Amino acid sequence: MTMPSPVPHATLVRYLIEERRRFPHASGELNGLLLDVAVACKAIARIVAFGVLNDAAEVSPGVNVQGEQQKPLDVISNELFVRMNEWSGHLAGMASEEMDVPQQIPAAYPRGKYLLVFDPLDGSSNIDVDLTVGSIFSVLRAPQAVIDSGRDVVEADFLQPGATQVAAGYALYGPVTMLVLTVGNGVAGFTLNPNLGEFVLTHSAIKVPHDTQEFAINTSNSRFWEPPVKRYVDECMAGRSGPRGKDFNMRWIASMVADAHRILMRGGVFLYPRDTKDPAKPGRLRLLYEANPIAFLMEQAGARASTGRQPLLGVTPTTLHQRIGVVFGSRNEVDRIEQYHHEPTALDSPAPLFAERGLFRS
Repeated sequence: MTMPSPVPHATLVRYLIEERRRFPHASGELNGLLLDVAVACKAIARIVAFGVLNDAAEVSPGVNVQGEQQKPLDVISNELFVRMNEWSGHLAGMASEEMDVPQQIPAAYPRGKYLLVFDPLDGSSNIDVDLTVGSIFSVLRAPQAVIDSGRDVVEADFLQPGATQVAAGYALYGPVTMLVLTVGNGVAGFTLNPNLGEFVLTHSAIKVPHDTQEFAINTSNSRFWEPPVKRYVDECMAGRSGPRGKDFNMRWIASMVADAHRILMRGGVFLYPRDTKDPAKPGRLRLLYEANPIAFLMEQAGARASTGRQPLLGVTPTTLHQRIGVVFGSRNEVDRIEQYHHEPTALDSPAPLFAERGLFRS
């Protein structure tokens, strides 16, 4: 078996250095932080690759703050993110899906001017069936009061709209490991070269087409959808003979990072909207460390991200683990879904798709 020939791709290090050159007075701290995140992602990729061969005997998963049962790799991945990023002096604090409260930087280490929020292992339930999972992260600036005083961070310090993000991205642990990143100047994708142990630039200036014929939604929740969502999905399913005049394909991986990656690579729209299943939860995805990072990537790639009613990046969080309805992807589809929410069409009678003899019974 012949090995692939070396290809002179730019490494992640080189990419970040070139991005920094656009800002001559930048300190380089952000670059250092993103490289630490990349090391954490490499370590998680290695563990995920071993699957059930991992020795997780000493890990005792519990229930996280959302009331969800943790898996051993959730706990391990969270620990890797913390340990790889707490020591370098770039961070004032961290927050994670797997931690009830913000993580402080130990007194033995210097503190920096950034905040890191992350979902260490999105879609971890897919590991049991060997499907794609990933890590999602977002970088915010710490409030000036935190930087000046050096005090411990509190929940309020993280409650910033997504539009204030400095950088965001995700790592995808699939057939190959990829890191997809934005620092506010477009979106770039890096593939982990196992021979070098480095992320190399393989997808530059990623753009999402404005139109698509693919959508992703969990149809098992159809009985809980609001009328605008039912209308949109019904029209897509009606295909060429329906009001859209074209056929659509439906995709659903149950790992948001995997669905987001597919959309960044070839277009599409993803919906995890607000519904009536649990009135206490105005959505399923977490705003700070799931929705906002993906929204930033989508907007930087020419797509859109919305709650269904308003741009997602304009929402000011109220709690660390706040949930929210999410729609993102090809711009024209997101615009249409927002329009349906603002000008809903009355559904006097159910469409055939949702009728008693339809595909999705009420």
